[in-house]
Amino acid sequence: MGAVARHGRSPVGAEVAPELLERARALLAAHPVVDGHNDLAWELRVRAGYDLDRVDVARPQPQLHTDIPRLRAGGVGAQFWSVYVPARLQGDHAVSATLEQVDFVHRLVARYPDALALATTAGEVERAVDAGRIACLLGAEGGHCIDGSLGTLRMLYALGVRYLTLTHNHNVPWADSATDQPRAGGLTTFGEAVVAEMNRLGMLVDLSHVAAATMRAALRASQAPVIFSHSSARALCDVPRNVPDDVLEALAGNGGVCMVTFVPMFVSPRCAAWWGEARQRLAGSGVELDDQVASQPLLADYEREHPRPVATVADVADHVEHVREVAGPDHVGLGGDYDGVDVQPVGLEDVSGYPRLLAELLGRGWSDREVAKLTWGNALRVLREAAAAARDLAAQGHHPPPSAPGRLGGSGRPG
Repeated sequence: MGAVARHGRSPVGAEVAPELLERARALLAAHPVVDGHNDLAWELRVRAGYDLDRVDVARPQPQLHTDIPRLRAGGVGAQFWSVYVPARLQGDHAVSATLEQVDFVHRLVARYPDALALATTAGEVERAVDAGRIACLLGAEGGHCIDGSLGTLRMLYALGVRYLTLTHNHNVPWADSATDQPRAGGLTTFGEAVVAEMNRLGMLVDLSHVAAATMRAALRASQAPVIFSHSSARALCDVPRNVPDDVLEALAGNGGVCMVTFVPMFVSPRCAAWWGEARQRLAGSGVELDDQVASQPLLADYEREHPRPVATVADVADHVEHVREVAGPDHVGLGGDYDGVDVQPVGLEDVSGYPRLLAELLGRGWSDREVAKLTWGNALRVLREAAAAARDLAAQGHHPPPSAPGRLGGSGRPG
């Protein structure tokens, strides 16, 4: 059985040293993973119309990356469930679909009360874990889901949503996406107002998916720590979705956390190149490649002629270590993006894989304390500090501003 190399990358395909895996599992028992992003809610909308009789996640579901037994096996103590809606849904349609996503997560928790518990604060996360349950937090992905309405933003917070990813793959009228043509130059005045209102509420500003200019503008504007719920390091894999080093350095001053994602095209340059070539070849197909269901047959055909390269646990660990080195050990976390992509790295194929990643890091010389911050401590600290910033703003007399869709950056429809 191959041993994991000390203070270095494990060889590709190497098996995990049993003593490191045992140590990783012991650490997870005391400091479970708070994962920043999982797309199970949208996946179950597509696959089963949210029908948990058709897909019972209390039982193994091999067609998915996520089910309760594998969350347990992976040492996941708290999961931010993404209440994502695609950018093709706009205006009222985006808002209603987001509410349906929120409703599903509430129903998911109600369906499995012995295993899951809704959480909106760091204290509620801790109490859920102490009771033997997986804490369920909500994060809204894509600012189009508020339709330019601060009132809608406030109501999402009231329903338990604790972060908003400012954009998804396309711009919103008030913020630029990493994968669209820049229009706002980062954040507009209304975009800054969204950040300010999130600070006032205690909602985390999530900068995954946004353009580097938007990252920098939000870091300047925010009075509370921000997060990247599922992003990796651009210095290691030069794709727009990843975080540049100057932003990671600024993140340390802000107190935020970059939750490293596992997505192969964001952690492996070879995988990124393959995906870029596939996009070029299939661009004229009329199929949206970000739509996993619609694009799967086309990608399968392409893959038969052009085998897909694989990412590994070591690739992900490289990004975790880079974020630690640039931003510091207090500013790194994990955001797997399970059920948001079709393929994950070898060794991290589903949510049971976290112990293997931790074993890799332990084999590189990480201390127990550093691992505990990575999995648990940093995410809970950010939740607490965002709540504390909201209390400070309330004490300073900050009040909710009015919201009028169309007037403050919304769809332009009559109010």
